Amino acid sequence: MTVTETPLPAVPEPAAPEPIDRALLVVAGVVVLGTIMSILDTTVVNVAINTLAARFHTTLPTIQWVATGYTLALATVIPLTGWIADRFGTKRLYMVSIALFLVGSSLSGLAWSSGSIIGFRVLQGLGGGMIMPAGMTILTRAAGPQRIGRVMSIMGVPMLLGPILGPILGGWLVSDVSWRWIFFINLPIGIAALALAARVLPRDVPAHEQRLDLVDLALLSPGLALVIYGLAETNSAGGFGSAKVLAPLLAGLALMVAFVWHSLRAKSPLIDLRLFRDRTFATSSMTLVLVAISVFGTFLLLPLYFQAVRGESALQTGLLVAPQGLGSMIAMPLAGQLADRTGPGRIVPFGLVTIVLTVVGLTQVGAHTSYWLLRGDLFVFGLGMGFTMMPTFTGAMQSIRGPAVARASTALNIIQQAGASVGTAVLSVLLASALSSRLGHGHGTIGSTAHVPPGVRAHIAPPMASAFGHTFWWAVALLVAALLGSLALPRRRPVLAPEPAGAEATVAV
Repeated sequence: MTVTETPLPAVPEPAAPEPIDRALLVVAGVVVLGTIMSILDTTVVNVAINTLAARFHTTLPTIQWVATGYTLALATVIPLTGWIADRFGTKRLYMVSIALFLVGSSLSGLAWSSGSIIGFRVLQGLGGGMIMPAGMTILTRAAGPQRIGRVMSIMGVPMLLGPILGPILGGWLVSDVSWRWIFFINLPIGIAALALAARVLPRDVPAHEQRLDLVDLALLSPGLALVIYGLAETNSAGGFGSAKVLAPLLAGLALMVAFVWHSLRAKSPLIDLRLFRDRTFATSSMTLVLVAISVFGTFLLLPLYFQAVRGESALQTGLLVAPQGLGSMIAMPLAGQLADRTGPGRIVPFGLVTIVLTVVGLTQVGAHTSYWLLRGDLFVFGLGMGFTMMPTFTGAMQSIRGPAVARASTALNIIQQAGASVGTAVLSVLLASALSSRLGHGHGTIGSTAHVPPGVRAHIAPPMASAFGHTFWWAVALLVAALLGSLALPRRRPVLAPEPAGAEATVAV
């Protein structure tokens, strides 16, 4: 009797990574040019905060609105970008947002008072808030889920020139040219981005049937604005118990709760919260907001430490913080390659452990900490950032397909920008409180220490450094929470079903 063996079905070889062609690289380059402008602007202005406080004869809580007002405008306008991208097309949205950013930049450079520069920065933020989500949507659609990790890394490397060049460029402009040029420098970059976008980006395919949910808009944007305003007023109001803080904070939270309730029942919500039913998207979002609060708050503290405690110029401050951007640039390409081969759960926790260890190092800063030690710490911090931020974005977007891409990109950018606003507001408040407890009431500002005599600085530098170290511990606590949450991220790439033509929001199976 002959037994015929049935051959086992062949196991298919893993598909080779889809190559990145020249057309995609060109689109990525155009998107990078616009987004690097807004990121460069943020890092340039952070270095100049101390100078602006002295120039306009104001305090840190007031001049901080140059940064907080900008991120507040970003957070409140971003909810509209998903609808605008669907309704009018991402190319039009991208170009209009750059044009608005350029108008705000020009007016900020012409500002004559702290109030005027804050107002013009808000206008600038209205344009800047739409640049990143529009660019992410363009790239995600062009790359597809199989190439998104590498495309995000390509996008990320030039973008991270912002943290490297921004502080150096800003320091040079503030020290040797004029603070006004930290805004005027955006004009040639923005004009080039507009010209190339008009020529290179794919033609828009707007969906004219998209309706704007005005109720969602009336709830979410004011809700975000009120929450961030309440947080920003905590320092000047004397704490979280003040009615000046609690009233806007509670009103904002109430509006956002109402938004969630309405959005889950709306036919065409402004932000589709049902995306958060996807575990990867939800976990990535939670990790992203905690990282944004701690990291962007840390980005605010570092230049202030070098200028207020160590007495460095804006230019020298830029050179001292540049190693962070260099570390990110080195790590980003490797992180992008890994993100296209494995799940974010194998990448992001490693990056967060690295960041936690380096920020723990920053809690030990003193009045005379070695600059070589600080540069090394910031370089490793940048390596950790390279393995954290873009892989988190990539992991979230890998599981989203079809028309949901624009809304998912919008949701992620709301989370990041709101986190940045909260981080800068909360950590500046905590820093002011720590300074007051160590130097006495009336000394909870940085601006007053910008030009003190060397003898006075030598006396107050140790307690000021202690205040900065204490504030960094709050960033560590948030990063540890993000690390614990990131352990739930999937350790494998999602398996994607074929995408039917004209399908609605589709997530991984």
